[in-house]
Amino acid sequence: MDTSFSIVQLIISMLLFFVMFFGIGFLLNMLLRMTWLMAIVYPIVVLLIIDDVGFFDYFTQPGESFSMLGNTLTSLTGVDIAVLTAGFAGAVTSGFVMKILRKMGYQMF
Repeated sequence: MDTSFSIVQLIISMLLFFVMFFGIGFLLNMLLRMTWLMAIVYPIVVLLIIDDVGFFDYFTQPGESFSMLGNTLTSLTGVDIAVLTAGFAGAVTSGFVMKILRKMGYQMF
């Protein structure tokens, strides 16, 4: 697999992650009325995206699982970090938008 990344792919990936997690956060905020839920859950989602270890392995084999997680986190490239940071920015932005909409009087938000 070719790991080279063009600047266009980077921008599109960052925009996609921003919009995707903004939308997921916005919908969760509307349904559950918990403003910062997606910003809190986002690190767990990131771990599930980047790690090859199963969720229950963290409980059944914690030493090996967390060791593999550490190796995975240290091997992230700048491109990976930029894309994941854009997703987190989208999740946080959805929280701010919800607070603004509620302040403006939109009760369904």
